[in-house]
Amino acid sequence: MGWRNPVQPWTGLERALDGRGPVPGDGNDSPAWSRKREGYRGAPVDLLSRAISDSPGVRVPYAELHCHSSFSFLDGASDPEELVEQAARLGLDAIALTDHDGMYGAVRFTEAARELGVRTVYGAELSLDLPAAQHGEPDPAGEHLLCLARGVEGYRRLCRVISHAQLAGQEKGRPVYDQDEVVEELRGHVVVLTGCRKGAVLRALTDHALVTGRIGDAAAALERLADRFGAEHVVVELTDHGDPWDDDRNDALAALAARAGLPTVVTNGVHYARPADTPLADALAAVRARRGVGELEGWLPAHGMAFLRSGEELARVFARRHPGAVQRAAVLGVECAFDLELVAPRLPPYPTPPGTGEAGYLRRLTWDGAARRYGARDQSPQAYRQLEHELDVIEKLGFPGYFLIVWDIVEFCRRNDILCQGRGSAANSAVCYALGITNADPVRWGLLFERFLSPERDGPPDIDVDIESDRREEAIQYVYERYGRHHAAQVANVITYRARSALRDAAKALGYSPGQQDSWSKQVDRWAGIAATAGQRDHDIPAPVLELAARFEDLPRHLGIHSGGMVICDRPVSEVVPVEWARMPGRTVLQWDKDDCAAVGLVKFDLLGLGMLSALHYMLDLVREHEGTDVDLARLDLADPAVYAMLRAADAVGVFQVESRAQLATLPRLKPREFYDLVVEVALIRPGPIQGGSVHPYIRRRNGEPWSHPHPKLARALDRTLGVPLFQEQVMQMAVDVADFSPAEADQLRRAMGAKRSGAKMARLADRFFRGAAANGITGEVAERIFDQIAAFSGYGFPESHSHSFALIVYASAWMKRYHPSAFLAGLLRAQPMGFYSPQSLVADGRRHGVLTLGP
Repeated sequence: MGWRNPVQPWTGLERALDGRGPVPGDGNDSPAWSRKREGYRGAPVDLLSRAISDSPGVRVPYAELHCHSSFSFLDGASDPEELVEQAARLGLDAIALTDHDGMYGAVRFTEAARELGVRTVYGAELSLDLPAAQHGEPDPAGEHLLCLARGVEGYRRLCRVISHAQLAGQEKGRPVYDQDEVVEELRGHVVVLTGCRKGAVLRALTDHALVTGRIGDAAAALERLADRFGAEHVVVELTDHGDPWDDDRNDALAALAARAGLPTVVTNGVHYARPADTPLADALAAVRARRGVGELEGWLPAHGMAFLRSGEELARVFARRHPGAVQRAAVLGVECAFDLELVAPRLPPYPTPPGTGEAGYLRRLTWDGAARRYGARDQSPQAYRQLEHELDVIEKLGFPGYFLIVWDIVEFCRRNDILCQGRGSAANSAVCYALGITNADPVRWGLLFERFLSPERDGPPDIDVDIESDRREEAIQYVYERYGRHHAAQVANVITYRARSALRDAAKALGYSPGQQDSWSKQVDRWAGIAATAGQRDHDIPAPVLELAARFEDLPRHLGIHSGGMVICDRPVSEVVPVEWARMPGRTVLQWDKDDCAAVGLVKFDLLGLGMLSALHYMLDLVREHEGTDVDLARLDLADPAVYAMLRAADAVGVFQVESRAQLATLPRLKPREFYDLVVEVALIRPGPIQGGSVHPYIRRRNGEPWSHPHPKLARALDRTLGVPLFQEQVMQMAVDVADFSPAEADQLRRAMGAKRSGAKMARLADRFFRGAAANGITGEVAERIFDQIAAFSGYGFPESHSHSFALIVYASAWMKRYHPSAFLAGLLRAQPMGFYSPQSLVADGRRHGVLTLGP
């Protein structure tokens, strides 16, 4: 759920869901609720046309081997994708990504390069001897060591070295490298370049040394690099940024290289893709230094030359004095290039009893749980058939270990009296229900397992576990303790510039006062962004600030922690991607976000904090302590008429998921009388329909409006929701019943419609749907109307299994409010901050229910 809703008007969606004809539109736009990154967006138009029309000509081979992206966090002004696109335009043979102390942008870099056919080199610029974190420093301290991985093994070792340094620093932003360890790990597996002005060689090759000819210190620094890493693995960099000393400096470097028997290569120390990005790079440097651009002038490069350049351009600069140095960069780049896909790890093997493999142990646990949940096999034959089917699919796909790891985390919570339950599509699985991971019975409610896992799935399933928020840290630390900090880490959340933060930092960089920054940031259209604000007249933001803020928007600002995602690997995860400390004590995070992890094949487990579970636990404890009653939430009567009467009266302040004003207004119209009505309520009242200001057709039909199915074959899927598709499982069932899709094919249709749509894939699935419908005698307008219902639904659909999981918590919290109002109020207050209402509002509602409340 989210406030970022599809562009289709709610009235148009309502028309389609109501079965009243097609929705206007091109049918190929993707509604998107979340900020999920759907991989590389595709080649720009100019590259597509260039690929077709370019004819071979004179080209100087070149690879850029020293390149910082925006994932050097305020020290690079172009995203990895932009750098790759520009490299493709320039015809580079390869491009290296060498961000500071990390591989933050490596996945995006490789996705774009794979699409555009550009070779990729992976490296990093290590920051040695940092005295402290360098935030706010105009000229950060430390010495730089530029390393390029030689293949997959070099990449793994480089990640491991960075991880050790990041963790050894004991604080975010200050890696501490053991230089002996760096040499021991990396020698023979990386190429070391002499680097920028902060590299050991150039730090010794000062302007004074060039004037006096005393370059012995620089020669000694180069000799140390060659001795430690091996002469065959050290290369001298030559760079020309238009500085008056560049020719002398490069001549001296070439002489040192010749004396030491080392090759030279040209690099450009790239920090942005195009010359036009220079002002943006200067502004980001000012933000990093916590100064205005004017205050930073003495530290900024005199010439904006740190952009990607072609081999031809660099050959004109270097060919006379340093022939071959440009071409040698291309040779080295091709030699070091590899595909990041090769580093994907697996889950660790789960420890099982002697003589029992993971699959056998999962079966044993499942049958034990089934006996508790479903009784004997002859009592619930349908449930046991479903369990057999699911176990066969799980084993075929090789996922028993995944289920065992999640079960182990849930068992830890249960042993330690921590409330938790699985939710999301995992609640479609009878195996998850039998294992006690989820609490909604998918067999009873007819939920489709293929919504959760199907043979065609290209990755592991996704099981989200809600844990009471006040004790979630215990579960997270248990995972760290069980698997180790080098095998387990939390997924990062890349914090990017949004409209307000972009405008505030842009104003700061341009030298405006904090008061002006704050005032202007409040005038920004926070939903539509900087571009929309620039077109409006009700603000006094200067045009240069808006222009710079628009360039800032969506650039990475810093790294945060994902709300609950953890990755566990069979090998040290620090060999796949570096691990570093988060701001929160005791937390270590990967340098990739959830989408990067999924793209590379890292398996993520979501351990999410839920405030209402903490509140419920406090309520149970209070009832036990003060009323002498043990309440078992698993044994509550889900058909208690008094609870539903309370909800029909909209007496739901503090009740999970149904306490907002819109939900309170809907409850009397929905008239819940049974548990499934709460399942519908959870799915029905969401930000999209609320923001649209319209009422769902379901509510009208619930209140007596006549309706009928466009075709009788829809009855099985839609009867229980009065002919209106509300859930993703229903759209799958519609495809199965109407067009004879297999459950796996139906899941493909759901995913194709719910994600960023491919026109070709949608056309293929539509053709399959209409052929299948025709075979069942459903053609013409009726078939079109059914398909339009499915297509319109996809942007707003909600997993029924998720609704079931949340509805259980809705009922439990409503039951506590009805029968134990004092404990209900005290539990909510103890679990603050959470929910929709302030503590004062909760106390006022408690008093209306006869709860005696005393002030401090």
